[in-house]
Amino acid sequence: MSLMYLKNVVTLKYDKDKCSGCAMCINVCPHGVFALNNGKAEIVYRDKCMECGACAKNCSFNAIYVRPGVGCAAAIVFSKLRGKKDISCNCS
Repeated sequence: MSLMYLKNVVTLKYDKDKCSGCAMCINVCPHGVFALNNGKAEIVYRDKCMECGACAKNCSFNAIYVRPGVGCAAAIVFSKLRGKKDISCNCS
């Protein structure tokens, strides 16, 4: 099963010019957001990003930015942890 979150709300940003093609982002991303294309990473499934921050944390070239702990995925996780039945990330 492939998880998809809300469209066009993720904080993920990528700078192709800074990418070395090391593929660390591909190796650490739990949802397959990235792929290699002509020796550089590219975002292929942006809306699958859960904003965990693993890609940015493992990019030695600062080609990736994501603000972990925000957005819809975080709202869902925190709502469940707090035992709330109504889940809302307030992004509209």
